[in-house]
Amino acid sequence: MELGLYSFAENTPDPLNGGTLQSPSERLRDLVEEVELADQLGLAFYGLGEHHRPDFVASAPVTILAAAAARTRTIRLSTAVTVLSSDDPIRVWQQFSTLDLLSNGRAEIMAGRGSFIESFPLFGYDLDDYDSLFEEKLEMLLKIREGGKVAWPGSAHTRPIPGLEIYPKPVQDPLPIWIAVGGTPNSVARAAYYGLPLMIAIIGGQPRQFAPLVQFYRDTAEKVGRDPKSLPVGISSHGFIAADSQDARNIAFPAHSAAMSRIGQERGWPPTTRAQFDAGATPQGAYFMGSPQEIIDKILMQHEWFKHDRFGLQLSVGTLPHDKVMKAIELYGTVVKPAVDKALA
Repeated sequence: MELGLYSFAENTPDPLNGGTLQSPSERLRDLVEEVELADQLGLAFYGLGEHHRPDFVASAPVTILAAAAARTRTIRLSTAVTVLSSDDPIRVWQQFSTLDLLSNGRAEIMAGRGSFIESFPLFGYDLDDYDSLFEEKLEMLLKIREGGKVAWPGSAHTRPIPGLEIYPKPVQDPLPIWIAVGGTPNSVARAAYYGLPLMIAIIGGQPRQFAPLVQFYRDTAEKVGRDPKSLPVGISSHGFIAADSQDARNIAFPAHSAAMSRIGQERGWPPTTRAQFDAGATPQGAYFMGSPQEIIDKILMQHEWFKHDRFGLQLSVGTLPHDKVMKAIELYGTVVKPAVDKALA
């Protein structure tokens, strides 16, 4: 199984450092250091989310990943996610092709509809077209990926491409495109229909309830004539790692609670309580918060349910001290990864 990391490049007051707020440049320097350490420890991938809000600094994640490409050697570099609905598939392709060249074949596109809506009014799109925008632009992106002269007829939300080559060409052929979902069956079926790898974000509830969704993906792929064994499945979740289980939860909770409560206030959810947080960190819960052994056990338990090929850990939900994040990455790479590799060998 491939183990990796994700970040939304949050930049909010750090509750463990007296509410200190970094400058955007400081936050980005720390972020690239985190990717560099993950690469040195042999982690498989790093994903960076696209957001257009004041509490995140990755509105242009491919630019940040390009900076990380210059300081890493083997780690794969992905978005988590590219909000394809409000972007131009031609520019998405060109940006990732360039990243692939800079990284010598380590770029991946992870396309999704996004969990926030700010990009839609920002780029002049109507939220009523939420589904059709993604469907049409994904089809266009896949047509571009085929290579050669692109003849795209256009659609309600895309303009025609009259048989033109699109440059530059990436190192990888094909350049990997993943579909990221939050649990919507239609989105899962779409990924299977197009034969694209699936990443499922599990950030709440009971993870085992997602097992039928994974099976639905594989069954749908088989029904449309694709080999399910050739289609990787990934799981991503919130978490934090420290030498001691209670330390991990105590470090993570203040920032996690502040971030989720802030988003909840926008969406009509009640504030996150410590009891809810601790329940999510139990073996059956969605959070990977604890000691290295607890993280190992949980990854292996979920592998029994999902038989997935990739696991992504989002370490910092809300802002955490950089040194503690770096220590968590170290434990992930030096303790968790070798144990999981050995168990699944």
